[in-house]
Amino acid sequence: MKPTRAVIAVLLASAWISINEFIRNTFVLHDAWVSHYQGMGQSFPEAPVNGAVWGLWSLEFAVVVLVISTKFNLIQTTIISWVIGFALMWIVIGNLGVLPMAILPVAVPWSVVEAFGAAYICSRLINK
Repeated sequence: MKPTRAVIAVLLASAWISINEFIRNTFVLHDAWVSHYQGMGQSFPEAPVNGAVWGLWSLEFAVVVLVISTKFNLIQTTIISWVIGFALMWIVIGNLGVLPMAILPVAVPWSVVEAFGAAYICSRLINK
């Protein structure tokens, strides 16, 4: 794996992940998140620092996808990455009571496409 290709793959995958996260949670599911947090007597955390943390998460997730893509095929990378990046996170935030379950019919398929896109980007750039 060439370091330059790895950096480009991580940056492109991170951009893909960030764009998907932003669109899904800011435009498509925003009202569900806000309503859920209001129901708990809290404000939905959407300050710039929260966005920065999600940007860091996107970058870290892209690195994980890249590493996995060097050992597994595209479908395996997608599945493993999705479980690591989303399923485990939703179990944790569901356990904490801050996951609005109503978002899952939209969030699950969208996140699979998101993981697939990141896996595709990494696989294409690394396996050339």
